[in-house]
Amino acid sequence: MKTLNELALDLNEGRTSSRKLVDQALAAIDDPAGEGDRTFLLVDRAGAIATAELMDDLRARGKAPTPWAGIPFSSKDLFDEAGEVTTAGSKVLANHSAATRDARCIARLKAAGFVRMGRTNMTEFAYSGVGLNPHYGTPKSVWDRETGRIPGGSSSGAAVSVADGMAALGIGTDTGGSCRIPAAFNRVVGYKPSTGRVPKNGVFPLSETLDAPGPFARTVECCATADALMAEDWSGEITETPLSSLRLGALKTMVCDDLDEHVGSALEAALGALSAAGASVVDAAFAPIEQLPEINAKGGIAAAEAYSVHHSLMATNGDEYDQRVRTRVGSGSIITAQEIIEVHKRRGEMIEQAHAAMAGVDAWVMPTCPNAPFKIAEVDDDENYGPLNLKCLRNTFVGNFLHTCAISLPIGQPDGAPVGLMLMMPAGNDARLFSIASAVEAQVGIRNV
Repeated sequence: MKTLNELALDLNEGRTSSRKLVDQALAAIDDPAGEGDRTFLLVDRAGAIATAELMDDLRARGKAPTPWAGIPFSSKDLFDEAGEVTTAGSKVLANHSAATRDARCIARLKAAGFVRMGRTNMTEFAYSGVGLNPHYGTPKSVWDRETGRIPGGSSSGAAVSVADGMAALGIGTDTGGSCRIPAAFNRVVGYKPSTGRVPKNGVFPLSETLDAPGPFARTVECCATADALMAEDWSGEITETPLSSLRLGALKTMVCDDLDEHVGSALEAALGALSAAGASVVDAAFAPIEQLPEINAKGGIAAAEAYSVHHSLMATNGDEYDQRVRTRVGSGSIITAQEIIEVHKRRGEMIEQAHAAMAGVDAWVMPTCPNAPFKIAEVDDDENYGPLNLKCLRNTFVGNFLHTCAISLPIGQPDGAPVGLMLMMPAGNDARLFSIASAVEAQVGIRNV
């Protein structure tokens, strides 16, 4: 699909209709050669068609709520939708009561006239960066479909829904990289907002401290529009920033270790192009992040908080969990109160140090992931799963732990293995980060069309 603003213009000038866009999205979902069956856990056909026809009627009468009214979007199976059961990618919750109201951020998109297509697949309970789901199947990355590559997680279906034209916008959540890893692996843009800006009411939690709902879309501008509508704290209008005014810190510490050759090449080419276009690109270092594996050796904040959510359910229904997820959640049971207090203390100190280090540049820049999407069969091997999952999460988790806003942009060769370029700023600088990312995208970004 086109960008949100391109679709809005087509709608407003009569070149298309919401019903046509919904029919187009449904055709992509139903394509037997596509990934629709594994991307969506529920498709709300009747609801989407009815909403599309309503938006077309409102627009014909000059009463469309926003320029984007009538555009299809998808939502991860963590978000409550009135009348539906939120299963969080699990079988365990399938018989629970249906939600009585929409998640607040989803309600805000619907109030703007966006048309919800349905619930997208995800790693069970959002606890993995690779995107596997043994209960409902795993949607394949857009790259090398014949082999079958991981889509990234945990918001796997949200990213694939956008990449494959099943929706113009996908809404996911990001706790350790779940809006950026799938974006990188599917050549779309994924955004992790400053935690706390976008309301989490009606969102099934993984980690109250780290969770942040965020968008997937074709461009930085699209993500900015969705972010503004969900957060309701800025206009979403990106301020133009000349590349020549930017000083970008190319973070080297840890995040550039053990890069796949094509990731390193794409990163080098992108940084070179930005420098040639006038940006000041300087090497940046931040030694404290090398402590992250040790700080989080027992699972850290996410494991402790996930266990507090799941301990009762696992006691009665543990065998129904994805056993890899069960193991990760269960690790939270061995973290003592003193240990988790110490993790929070060290995190607070590291956040202060990192934000001070970032003060010398406009943004840190780094590869979103050090690797291309692994083969699904490779990750499905129990011996490989843990190390490969941690590799996918390594760079993105830096942003969550250091309390930043962060964005992943597709770079590299459009027909090659997908690569993401991640930009990161201290929390609270979302509008500024969108401005910087837009300038970077214009110079080095690729668009999955």
